[in-house]
Amino acid sequence: MEKSLLLKAEIRKSVGTKSSAALRNCGKIPATIYGHGQDAVSVALSTHGLTEGLRHGHRVVEIDIDGKKETVLFKSIQYDHLGKYIIHADLMRVNVKEKVTVEVAVEAKGTAVGIQQGGLVTEHADKVEVECAVNNIPDSIVVSVKELGVGGSIHAGDVEMPAGVKLVSDPQMLLISCQELKIKAVEEEVVEGEEPQAPEVIGKSKKEEEESAEE
Repeated sequence: MEKSLLLKAEIRKSVGTKSSAALRNCGKIPATIYGHGQDAVSVALSTHGLTEGLRHGHRVVEIDIDGKKETVLFKSIQYDHLGKYIIHADLMRVNVKEKVTVEVAVEAKGTAVGIQQGGLVTEHADKVEVECAVNNIPDSIVVSVKELGVGGSIHAGDVEMPAGVKLVSDPQMLLISCQELKIKAVEEEVVEGEEPQAPEVIGKSKKEEEESAEE
């Protein structure tokens, strides 16, 4: 269930690469609000407020622009090339009662029996797309792997969705699998008919032999 969060925003007076860079240097993030048949609006949000909101799992928030509040959904967040700092956000206007399509993280739970059988568990996808009411977006889709044995797999369609949540991703999308962990033994090849060579014995140097003969 979404928690309540209010973020204050201010209308951006100018847009563009230089303007966006200047905003970020001042501790603000450029963002765009769109949807519901209204014109898109370019705004600036507090970097701290936006970052903290995402860190605490908020997906739906209220935006206050000069005293006017709108409910929006974090539709997409763009990070820098290192994936560390937010450089832009897209916010979609929503009604808390309407349904939206969003990506939700996949969270594997438990220890697969296949590990005890010598298998290796691999996660192939970390998100699935679902449809649900705005006020019912799950923090994550929990997938139990306890019964996953060697050679087994879990697809999106195998996972029970929370109440009120419908899977949009392809049901055949592979999420998690467990495969046998094979270790290849490396053996030395011996040429048929060839006698194995004895290890080289390192003797005294010529100088050491001469010194021994003089004693």
